[in-house]
Amino acid sequence: MPQFTAEHDAFRQMVRSFVAKELTPYADEWEKAGTFPAHEVFKKAGDLGILGIEYDPAYGGMGADHLYTMIAVEEINRMPCGGVPMALGVQMMMATPSLHKYGSHELKEKYLAPAIAGDMVTSIAVTEPDAGSDVASLRTKAVKDGDDWVINGSKMYITNGTQSDWLCLLARTSDEGGYRGMSQIVVERNSPGLTVEKKLDKYGMHSSDTALLAFNDVRVPISNTIGTEGRGFQQQMEQFVVERMFATYGKADSMQRALDRTAEYLKERKVNGKPLIANHYISYKLAELSAQVELIRTHGYAMADKFMAGEDTTRDATISKLLGARLAREVADWCLQFHGGMGYMEDFWVARMVRDTRLGSIGGGSDETMLQVLARIDGFTP
Repeated sequence: MPQFTAEHDAFRQMVRSFVAKELTPYADEWEKAGTFPAHEVFKKAGDLGILGIEYDPAYGGMGADHLYTMIAVEEINRMPCGGVPMALGVQMMMATPSLHKYGSHELKEKYLAPAIAGDMVTSIAVTEPDAGSDVASLRTKAVKDGDDWVINGSKMYITNGTQSDWLCLLARTSDEGGYRGMSQIVVERNSPGLTVEKKLDKYGMHSSDTALLAFNDVRVPISNTIGTEGRGFQQQMEQFVVERMFATYGKADSMQRALDRTAEYLKERKVNGKPLIANHYISYKLAELSAQVELIRTHGYAMADKFMAGEDTTRDATISKLLGARLAREVADWCLQFHGGMGYMEDFWVARMVRDTRLGSIGGGSDETMLQVLARIDGFTP
């Protein structure tokens, strides 16, 4: 179990207060609008240090330990919708880790520091219309022309895509096939030739804007390459591990709160003269789900300890991403079932939870991809 200090506890209270004051009151409004004011929200988060918790203080980061990140993710996910926490997660743990670890000093000054401060909004641009979890199949290509990359292709399902100032783009930079010959490149979203083809209308995560982006002869300096040219796939795989850790940390408390809220309702709702929770089937199912939630929580804590010790958490993050997402879907579905008709109402919190949790088994690597990774790590494939 992680050893939380008084400083960790104070940080938790600070983030909880930020969420309660700056995020939660606007959840319904932003969900209805299908977007949220990312620059305004991220600036407030940046002022508190939330967007660069473990990053180098030379670029505005806190230089803090990983437990602070875990705490921030837990608290951000207290917001009664999934879209805004996901958008913040992109900035914190999906679009910036490679830049912080592999980027040049010049790139960090120009793009990382403003992202940490909340002055710039970021996106991670990997998925394409024909290449989702199969990253090795991506087609977006960057070709050298003098001192520039010339980029052509498209990127799909890009979170923060209509509001971001720069993208961490994964593109093919050589004619080598498969996972070879890719590079990560910082691309400013106002670059000529880069257009938002469409703002996508999603089943869930309504408050988070998601875009289809098109690249038509977009010119970017070769100096915007993150890390080693041709090693983009490997760098992105490392970045995915951090993303999947984010996906874990926010789930346990959210699921437990949903079970607790459902239990309170069932204590008040009477059928045949008795509260519904007196039905053993219902109470046992809630207990079973709560026990499974605790396993996800403790696994996440163990993963955080390993990460802080410098150990490889690829397998841990894959397991928790797979099982946590599946459990979140199950918890949401049972909460809806136990609320009956009320749970099926669009303006009720359970319906939103059902919609938002469904993405967990698709985004950031599908369940099938997680199983493929585990089978390979554990030696269950030829």
